[in-house]
Amino acid sequence: MASEPLPVTQDPTRPELMQAAPPASSAPRRLGLALVVIAAAQLMIVLDATIVNVALPHIQRALHFSGSGLEWVVTAYSLAFGSLLLLGGRLGDIYGRRRVFMAGIAIFSVASLLGGFATSEAWIITTRAIQGAGGALAAPTALALIATTFPAGPPRNRAFGVYAGMSGAGGAVGLLLGGVLTTYASWRWIFFVNVPIGIVVLSLAPIALIATPRSRSRLDIPGVVTSSAALAFLVYGLTHAAAGIDGVSHWGSPVTVFSLVAAAVLFFTFVQIERRTSHPELPLRLLANRARTGSYIMMLLLFTGVFSAFFFLTIYIQTVYHYSAVLTGIAWVPFPITIIIMSTLVARVLVQRVGVRPLMMAGPLLAGLGFLLLSQLNASGHYWPNLLPGMLLVSGGMGLMFVPITLTVVSKVAPQEAGVASSGINIGQQVGGAIGLAAIGTIAWGGVAHSVTSQFAAAPGAAGGASAASAAASGGGLTGHLPATVADTALTSGFSTALEVTAVVVFLAFFVAFFATWTGRLRLRSAVTAGREQPCDEVLGTCEM
Repeated sequence: MASEPLPVTQDPTRPELMQAAPPASSAPRRLGLALVVIAAAQLMIVLDATIVNVALPHIQRALHFSGSGLEWVVTAYSLAFGSLLLLGGRLGDIYGRRRVFMAGIAIFSVASLLGGFATSEAWIITTRAIQGAGGALAAPTALALIATTFPAGPPRNRAFGVYAGMSGAGGAVGLLLGGVLTTYASWRWIFFVNVPIGIVVLSLAPIALIATPRSRSRLDIPGVVTSSAALAFLVYGLTHAAAGIDGVSHWGSPVTVFSLVAAAVLFFTFVQIERRTSHPELPLRLLANRARTGSYIMMLLLFTGVFSAFFFLTIYIQTVYHYSAVLTGIAWVPFPITIIIMSTLVARVLVQRVGVRPLMMAGPLLAGLGFLLLSQLNASGHYWPNLLPGMLLVSGGMGLMFVPITLTVVSKVAPQEAGVASSGINIGQQVGGAIGLAAIGTIAWGGVAHSVTSQFAAAPGAAGGASAASAAASGGGLTGHLPATVADTALTSGFSTALEVTAVVVFLAFFVAFFATWTGRLRLRSAVTAGREQPCDEVLGTCEM
């Protein structure tokens, strides 16, 4: 683009945004340090979603968890984090983003320290919930701080590129770090490792980040209560519905049905409240922007696939390929590296040259193709060529999407609403992950159980084999109860089907991007005749004709 882009908070069609941009004198002088602080905090929060999963067997043995209680180590965090994201973004808008960001990091770090010293189920579950609450305060304000701290154009694009790299890479880094810490240190260090990072972030934040003034707006208490409760019921309902290793799902159970119905009723109530209040927690006009709403949906679809793929491929690599926890983490290393490289390339070069629309459409196609390749699992296969090419395509597609999606979300948002707008990205990730593990997980484990039953039914002594299959399934584990060949074949069959469904889900994001960014009679800004002054959209790279 030949001309310098307007700040994303400036929109000539909305005068109320024109006066909202912060004065140039308020810009921090240490943009590089600000980016390091925000990126470190984001990485710490994101990797926590997977680093704990690696340590679950160790935690179970050390704290003598019951089988049903262990899942609450993950669920407690997910419930608190998912239900409070919208509130976290809004608190940052009202009370100051740096203040809320630092409060979130402090809560997260203290909870991590306490979690490392846990000696009982209740202790560690409680600290996990507090961790989730701290993460919900810090995550949306971190993204909003980039939108309101960095000047529009290349500086902001590069900052979003780093942020996107940390967001996409955190899950894979968590798997590697979790494997190393649990193998060579202790499961307690998956919590302790957050403490020094938190201390560094809290020490540098007052220097690197500008303090935003407190807003005159009030907190929408009815909106906070209904939105938080709705998200909590939704995440819990999806988590409870997920099928276990026995292939039995709980979609029809009273708890699941009640949770999902309650979520729907509360969401409807929330919308009615937001339509009538003068100080909404979520200004509904933010959702009226087709491109922004489409970006939220794309993030939901993407993480529906990615979270489930992380989970199932990690199990597959360890069970079928017999990789250790450390070697499994190393196997995922190319994934974050590719995301970081692609996000950097997009932020520094491609966004300015081609605009966000082509990137938002190309990303799902590339990632979907990668999932299709991954679905061709082979029990006798190898990391190369059966897994690595698909991993690289998926991570490359994610790298193409993250920066454009983020730019689209924060484009034309008033600074005082940047936090709540940014929270939609985190909500899409969290809810998408819950949907993936519930819906795609049901398909995966259902396929595994069906394959086990079919293999025993086809073998001599089918009746005894069926009983053995049932006992293995009810025992809660594959490798300890079934012959290796049966378990490997079952995992390959079930997970391959799940990955095919994942590919379809991610491909749907292409159509969302196509329609969400459709410009009708608009033409590329570079194609507009020189000297004519048409209204232009700096993010989509188009001008009205």
